[in-house]
Order: sequence, then structure tokens, then C-alpha cells
Amino acid sequence: MSFHEVSLPVRLAFGSTGGVERRTEVVTLASGHERRSTPWASGRRRYLIGAGLRSLDDMAALTAFFEARQGRLYGFRFRDFADFKSCVPGAEPGPGDQAIGTGDGVTTQFPLMKAYGGTLRRIAKPVEGSVRIAVDGIEAPEGWSVDVTTGVVTFASAPDDGAEITAGFRFDTPVRFDADRLEITLESFGSGRMVAMPLIEIRV
Repeated sequence: MSFHEVSLPVRLAFGSTGGVERRTEVVTLASGHERRSTPWASGRRRYLIGAGLRSLDDMAALTAFFEARQGRLYGFRFRDFADFKSCVPGAEPGPGDQAIGTGDGVTTQFPLMKAYGGTLRRIAKPVEGSVRIAVDGIEAPEGWSVDVTTGVVTFASAPDDGAEITAGFRFDTPVRFDADRLEITLESFGSGRMVAMPLIEIRV
């Protein structure tokens, strides 16, 4: 996977729009009933950034970031301020926010997950220093580590059989540019306008 462990500067994302997309295949039967299915286990995020930029300095920064990623070639981290915590946006992450597994006395690795109703989303890009872990409701300040490039939590010793493993964290969404061209219009000295640049979530 071609991915750069760098984050898009927050100021370049102000005014962004985006959300979740699903892929649903709908077949209408002769009776008029529908048969619906999906090949995707989880949703995929899409965003538009850059349309709110007016400063030529900010546009130059986005251009440099775009060039460093070589357009669509390399992925990067993006902070989706509508969904970047294990809890609701207005709260602070706690160690009991999300269930990530159950101990069996053997397994030492558990990937971070976030639940949306009955759907689970794998969290592969946690923010360094933000992850908190609890075992059976008791926070574990040590005895584990997390790989911030994969989102996998590794325990020094396997949790006991039946122990509930939970986590709280902040995270970034892995994305790439979904276009190979940036368009900027110069409107006056020091200011301009940029055509919105699409980003798309990537599976890592």
C-alpha cells in the first residue's frame, strides 16, 4: 500500500464537506419486489476540500501537499471533524468507549474498532498518544502497545479467557486525492479561488 504517514494540515480542511457512501445492488423482480445486497462490509467516506480557501499562501500549501503525494498515488491522514473519536464529537474518549475483543488466554493482538449500530469499522490510523485501554472495565495504563500505522493493540501478556477488551481513542481517516489536477483562479493580489478537490477513503 502506497501511504504516507502525514496529516493534511487542519487549516486546509476548513469548509470541507463529506460523508459516508454505501454500495447497494438492487434487483427488481418480475413481481415488483426488490432483492437488495451489498458487496461492502462497511461504508466509505468521501470529502471535498479547498473550496473555502481564499489565501494564496494556503493554496500554495495545498498545492505542495498535493505534489508531495503525487496526485492520487499516495494516501495520507485526514481529520474528519464530524467523526474522529471513539465517542461522540463533543465528549472525550474514555477506555470503555468501544469493544475491540474478548480475551481467550492466548490472543495478544486486537485491532481497534468503532461500532456504528451493528456495523463495525476498522480503525487503522489512531492518533499517537490518544489510545486508552481497559480490561473488564478497569483501565490498563501499561502492559500493552499500539501500532499507530495499523491500529493493532498488542498486549505483553494475553488477557484472561472471557475478559472484555475495550478502547477509547482519536483517529484519522486514511484517504487519497481522487483527482490528478488542481485548479486555482487568481482573483486579486494575495487571494484566489480553488475548485473543490475530492478525497476518498482508502482501505489499509
